[in-house]
Amino acid sequence: MENKIKLLLVEDDITLTYVVKNTLEGLIGGYEVITAANGQEGLKAYKEHRPDIIISDVEMPEMNGLQMLERIREVDCDTPILLASALGTPTDVTNGYKLGADNYVKKPFVAEELDAHIHALLKLRKGQPLRNETNCYYFGDYKLDAEHATLKNDKAGKNVVLSRREAGILKLLAQNKNQVVKRGAIVSHNWETEDENDYFISRSLDTYLVKLRKCLEDDPTVSIKTVRGVGLMLVEE
Repeated sequence: MENKIKLLLVEDDITLTYVVKNTLEGLIGGYEVITAANGQEGLKAYKEHRPDIIISDVEMPEMNGLQMLERIREVDCDTPILLASALGTPTDVTNGYKLGADNYVKKPFVAEELDAHIHALLKLRKGQPLRNETNCYYFGDYKLDAEHATLKNDKAGKNVVLSRREAGILKLLAQNKNQVVKRGAIVSHNWETEDENDYFISRSLDTYLVKLRKCLEDDPTVSIKTVRGVGLMLVEE
């Protein structure tokens, strides 16, 4: 039996959300549709459910679709994101693509049209996993098992047990290997706050980084580098 596509629909029009959700979930093959009414809720739902694909309106209160897209792309370059808008100007479309949108669909639309767009996007990614199902990440001589919070190095004969937060920090860096991840993004994904300037959280993050760097000392080709004023990067040479 084929698994359903897990879709996050971010839309502030309650009626449209209801119609699209019910229609998509009723299609053959079906969808598991998670809904959110604005970008802030969408960001929270993304972190909690890790959908296969995201469809988001652009104009929404609290946090719009472009702002949400930018936040997600700070930590995830793989999940397909489709933007939907009735007011899209060429500039809006260009900005959306620059921020990492995979495609646009003009509103009003029907669920069947979305279904076609979704399968076209997923077809382009055929053969590539939509998300890391095993929750394991490889860099240098290391294997990070994020689900069980362990860092293994068979070459050095070491198997380190990490705290959940250490595993979460290293997982985020591994997902974006050789790319800078903003400190704020690390904080928001591993603490119940988005305030990267909180003194105690900032110091706590630095303490975790000291331990993680020590855990990676056995392989000189792997390191966690600080990009001053920007963020952190897991480097694999």
